[in-house]
Amino acid sequence: MFQVGDKIVHPMHGAGVVDGIVEKQINGITREYYLLKLPIGGMMVLIPTESSEGIGVRAVVAPQEAERLLAELSELRVEAIQNWNQRYRENMTKLKSGNLRSVASVVKSLMLREVDRGLSTGERKMLHSAKQILLSELVLVQSISYEEAEARINGALHS
Repeated sequence: MFQVGDKIVHPMHGAGVVDGIVEKQINGITREYYLLKLPIGGMMVLIPTESSEGIGVRAVVAPQEAERLLAELSELRVEAIQNWNQRYRENMTKLKSGNLRSVASVVKSLMLREVDRGLSTGERKMLHSAKQILLSELVLVQSISYEEAEARINGALHS
């Protein structure tokens, strides 16, 4: 169980801070929810406490792990799947895993594909979402600005 003030990650929304634990009645059922405040855009997300583990909610990575990921980003291997449907499904599976390294590999592969061949509208949206997820965790873990986190990712990818 997470506490107010904990930094956690929702696989599809990114990292944020538990702003509160509230009871809400939705569809006639009263449940406890984490109120997750995301650093980018100030969005609030309700996450059912009882199913948070099943959803893939986890604590943010340690600062050393984030630093190691940035250092290894340029060497991170990505597959160049030609079939866009298969590529989209595999990337979506990686995003839903909530694993920071998997999210980083989606960002890297889509950024490389964008430069090489361009992206479809769906993949462009996926790249945007994946970057937001990755950036939100770096912003929280390393206590840096959104712009600084984005610059560090871009620098790591181009080194």
